[in-house]
Amino acid sequence: MSLWPFLILLLAITADICKGRLAKECADLIDLDLAHAIIGTSLKIRLLLFTRDTIHCGSLLSHTNFLAEPNFNLSRPTTFVIHGFRPTGSPPVWAHKMTELLLARNDINVIMVDWNNGAANLNYFKVVENTHKAGENLTAFLKLMKEHRASPSDIHIIGISLGAHISGFVGANLNGTIGRITALDPAGPLFTGTSLEDRLDPTDAQFVDALHTDIDGLGYREPIGHIDFYANEGTDQPGCPKTIFSGTAYFKCDHQRSVYLYLESLNQSCSSRAFPCASFKDFKDGKCTSCTQFGDAGCPVFGYNINKWRHILLKLGQTKTYFTTNDKAPFCMANYRLDVVVWNEAEHWGYITAKLHGNGTDAVAYIDRAAQFKKFTETKLFAQFDSDLPSVTKMSLTFSTGNVFKPKYKLRILWIRLTHLERHDRPLCRYDLVLEESKEVSFTPLPCQDSNF
Repeated sequence: MSLWPFLILLLAITADICKGRLAKECADLIDLDLAHAIIGTSLKIRLLLFTRDTIHCGSLLSHTNFLAEPNFNLSRPTTFVIHGFRPTGSPPVWAHKMTELLLARNDINVIMVDWNNGAANLNYFKVVENTHKAGENLTAFLKLMKEHRASPSDIHIIGISLGAHISGFVGANLNGTIGRITALDPAGPLFTGTSLEDRLDPTDAQFVDALHTDIDGLGYREPIGHIDFYANEGTDQPGCPKTIFSGTAYFKCDHQRSVYLYLESLNQSCSSRAFPCASFKDFKDGKCTSCTQFGDAGCPVFGYNINKWRHILLKLGQTKTYFTTNDKAPFCMANYRLDVVVWNEAEHWGYITAKLHGNGTDAVAYIDRAAQFKKFTETKLFAQFDSDLPSVTKMSLTFSTGNVFKPKYKLRILWIRLTHLERHDRPLCRYDLVLEESKEVSFTPLPCQDSNF
C-alpha cells in the first residue's frame, strides 16, 4: 500500500496548523437581535481576553480557572471594557477598535466584558437591575485575580453608559483599590439623584475620570469623578441630528460620541485641551484659559493621557472642565486668544470671524458671542479653530454686527494680537487696521515685538 496518501494528509494537517485552522476558535461578542430584546434576556457575563499576541482573536476566559489561559499574564496591567444598554441586541461596533488602540498604546491584558445577554432588553428597568448583578460577578473575578497576586492598582476599567456604573459597583466592592475607572457618558436615567452606593462616584477607584456628552438625554448631568470633561457643554454634539426625523441616530448620537472622542484620544491623532471653569459660558467667554493650578503641566488634555495630571487632580478635588469639538474626526480644535484694541470714538458691538492660512491649509475660528469694542480698551476673545496650523502665513478677519437694517460700521483696530494657548509660540500681531462691516480683510501677521506680549 502506498504511503503517499498518508504523507499528503500529514502535510495538509501541518499546513492547517500553521494557518491556525486547527487552533481554538476565536471568541467574539454575542450578536443578538431585536427579537431577543423584545423577549428579554437573562444576565450572562462573558470575558473576552485580547493581548498583543492575540489582538484579532479573543480568548473566552473561565471565571474560575482563568490560569488555564496561557495568554492571560497577571504580571501585566489589565484593562476591562464594559459596554452599556443594548436595546437592539447587537454588539457595540466600536469594541474591536477600542481593543486594538488600547493594545497599540501598552502591552496589557484587555478584557472585553460581554454582557449583551442581560443588556439586550427593551425593559430598561430590568437592565439597570442587571448592572448590580454584573458588578457582583466581576467583583468575584477581580478578587480571584488579586488572590493570584494581581495588583488592583494595575486595573483600569473603562465603562460606557451603564457600564460606567457597573465599574463603580465593582470599585466600591473592592473598597476603592482599583487603579482607575474611566466613565464615558455615564448613564443618567434611574441613576440621577440616587445615593453614592447606587452609582459611580470618586471613591470607587484611586482615580476616576469621566466624559459627559449627553447630559440632557441619556447621560448623567452632575460631576461624578475626580475630573469631569464636558464636551460642547455635555449636550448637543456637533454633527449629530437635531430632529427626530433622523431616526435612532437622534437618540443615540450624542451619547455615543463619548466613545469616539475617547478612541481619538487613544490613537493620538490629535488632542483636546480642556479648561477648568465654573460654567460653559465663562469658558466660551475666555475667562478660564490660564490653568495656573496645574503648574508647568498646563491645562489637562482629555482622554487616555489624563494620568499625567492625576497627582494634581487628586489634590484639587473634583474638577469640572470644558472643551469643544468639530462635528467629525478629527474632533480636536486649536485654542487661541484674540485680543483687540480699537480707537473708534463710539462703542460698537459685533462679531469677529477669523481665518488662518498657512502652507496651503486654512483654519476657521468659531467665536460665537458678540463682543463689546470700546476705545483703547482691550477686548479678549476665545478663538477656537477647526484645525491647528504649524505656522501661520496669513490671517483674515471679518467684522459684522448681525443687524441688516442699521448703517454699516467700520471697526478701526489699533492693534490685534493672536496667542496660541497650547504652544509657546510668540504671539502674532498687526497694527492699524480698518475692518469694514461684512468685508473680509487679509494681512500678514508678524511676531509681536512688545516685551509685554
